[in-house]
Amino acid sequence: MQHFTQAEISYIEDRYQDFLKVLKGKFDEERLARIEKAFRFSNAAHDGIKRKSGEPFIIHPIAVAKIVAVDLGLGATSIVSALLHDVVEDTEYRLSDIENMFGERVARIVDGLTKLSGDYDSRHALTLKKMLMTLSDDVRVILIKIADRLHNMRTLDSMQPHKKIKIAAETLFLYVPLAHRLGLYAIKNELEDLSFKHKHPDEYNQILLMLHNQEEKRNYLVNEFIRPIVEKLKNEDFNCAVTHRLKTCYSIWRKMQKKSVTFNEVYDILAIRIVIKSVPEFSEKRQCFDVLSIVTDIYKPKPDRIRDWITTPKANGYESLHVTVMGPQGNWVEVQIRTDRMDDVAEHGFAAHYRYKDIRTFENELDPWIEQIRELLQSNDSDAFEFLDDFKLNLYSSEINVFTPKGDMISLPQGSTVIDLAYEIHTDLGNKCIGAKINLKLVPLSHVLQNGDQIEILTSENQVPKLEWLKFSNTAKARGKIKDAFKTEKAKHTEKGKQLVEDAFNRIKEPLSANNLKKLVAHYNMNNRDQLYSEVGVGFIDLGDIKEIIGKKSENKLVKYWNITFGGGNKAAEKEADHSKKIDQKKTFLLKETQDNTSFSLAKCCNPIPGDPVVGYLSNEEHVIIHKVDCPEVAKLLTNQGENIIRAEWTKFKRQSYLTRLNLEGFDRLGIVHEVTTVISKGLNINMRSVKFDTHDGIFKGDLFLYIHNAEDLKSLISRLKNIKGIENVSRVENLNE
Repeated sequence: MQHFTQAEISYIEDRYQDFLKVLKGKFDEERLARIEKAFRFSNAAHDGIKRKSGEPFIIHPIAVAKIVAVDLGLGATSIVSALLHDVVEDTEYRLSDIENMFGERVARIVDGLTKLSGDYDSRHALTLKKMLMTLSDDVRVILIKIADRLHNMRTLDSMQPHKKIKIAAETLFLYVPLAHRLGLYAIKNELEDLSFKHKHPDEYNQILLMLHNQEEKRNYLVNEFIRPIVEKLKNEDFNCAVTHRLKTCYSIWRKMQKKSVTFNEVYDILAIRIVIKSVPEFSEKRQCFDVLSIVTDIYKPKPDRIRDWITTPKANGYESLHVTVMGPQGNWVEVQIRTDRMDDVAEHGFAAHYRYKDIRTFENELDPWIEQIRELLQSNDSDAFEFLDDFKLNLYSSEINVFTPKGDMISLPQGSTVIDLAYEIHTDLGNKCIGAKINLKLVPLSHVLQNGDQIEILTSENQVPKLEWLKFSNTAKARGKIKDAFKTEKAKHTEKGKQLVEDAFNRIKEPLSANNLKKLVAHYNMNNRDQLYSEVGVGFIDLGDIKEIIGKKSENKLVKYWNITFGGGNKAAEKEADHSKKIDQKKTFLLKETQDNTSFSLAKCCNPIPGDPVVGYLSNEEHVIIHKVDCPEVAKLLTNQGENIIRAEWTKFKRQSYLTRLNLEGFDRLGIVHEVTTVISKGLNINMRSVKFDTHDGIFKGDLFLYIHNAEDLKSLISRLKNIKGIENVSRVENLNE
């Protein structure tokens, strides 16, 4: 094995000494000796090993240990674990060696951070599941993993473009929500922006440029806004720091996408933050509300935009008052009010609790969440991918607080339904639930709960869990319990589905061949034939269009026969043609208008059209499902089945058109519908499948289904529609069935 040069050894030592400087005064000699021992062991184990960038690999564990010590505020055991976290995975040392040298606790943390071997897709999902199993015993595992991911994202430039996209998508899918759930807002924001930078570099640089161009104007407006607040606070003897913070590039871009607005239409690009130097003898809550009163005396508040996260903190410990007020320039401005302690907790989560000697409180806040993870993990035979989907449900959603008839408060993710609450209280209550009473009004299981609702769950001994409950359950706990109830039925569903598929083929007099089954699996976006059978058996797929799906194959066989028979083909050429159908994952998959349409299909979840940035999902070696890059399903696939994601690009599409859906909103006036239909039919020669307009109290909403040739035509159409007087918003709806 090649060893490091003297220059590289000196470079490593310099970086380690820089790291030791940040630990100065924080640890006693015994703990520093443990850290020193861990570094020397890890350095020797990684001797000669380099990263993709070419620098010594040991620099990565040092950087992770620094994040663990400084940004997360963890102790010596965590720092030792961070320095050792890649030893078992990348060197010949085993976990038993770690345990013998550094103890059982460090070994257990390192084990939780060590990847499993085997097939990449299942390995990756199982590794994350394994990590979460350790998390339920020691929260430090996930904190070190987040630090590891943060440094990997900071040094992503040396990776290949497709690897950058995969890692960035994985970060947004799982690690950003984890950081959010743990209250690590500073790290969460950095992970978001780094992911955005590598996944959408052009959009990232464009927003950066626009923020830079408006900096002078923005600073002037901020100073004008805060001047009267600062003066009033000073007169009232409040010791406060009044600052402003910019919305991150990723947050701005997400709002532009979600609201279909331009950069200049995002009104909350900046927020004013008032941080009070709290006075111990007075209530922190009282001090914050006194400052709120001063702010709303100067600027008029928006009544529906006052948030009190002090009386009821978020699940991750976040405390603050938020109010949106009308500024002197006629712009809405968000003001955040909090004490210095609250601000520290808001930015640094666990690290702040650590500094305030408040670890027990923090762990108490996490206990219900960790208990949910334990419950999910009890099903050892559950699919790893399915587990990750359910686990992620509760990470990133805003929370609501609801009340039982006795007045007990229960926190749930926003969007939770009656069935979610029932399972949150008790499994038996969920299994027997038939509905609920809210304010003496009967509501069904699917009713979405609102913040502050007082709810009485209604049950029946004759009720049993139903699979359709999964369609409106939104918490990991409820979904897990419903699935548990149906695990014994899964084999029956698969067997029933298999019989239904066979019957469907017999009905249309087509053979149940492997190629025909592949066609069905690809058409319905299934992963394999067992999943297809299961979905059919449950009733989620009715196979009503099976004749058309299989008919495409018959037509292609005729074309192929014609070409071979009359185009000088022979058996060797036919064999070569069959072999060429296999898709090369290393090459960019080119989408051609004249292409054999059995080789790719367009995903129904996002309905891409030519010109949209897309990627391909290899459903089998001969078929690709095309998704938009921003499709939520892609983020899931990149995390769970990243090796099946391939690059894809459109070529020229001129003849075919694709069904696209637009929503319009605006103020009704005489002739506006005629103007809309004229722009659509004449301006770009776009065909309409259906147009629906609904008017109420002077406001109209339009729902349009159009046949579009490409994304450029769609962009031009949206621009023209927005120019029609009275239209306020035009947005594309990706799911045509919503």
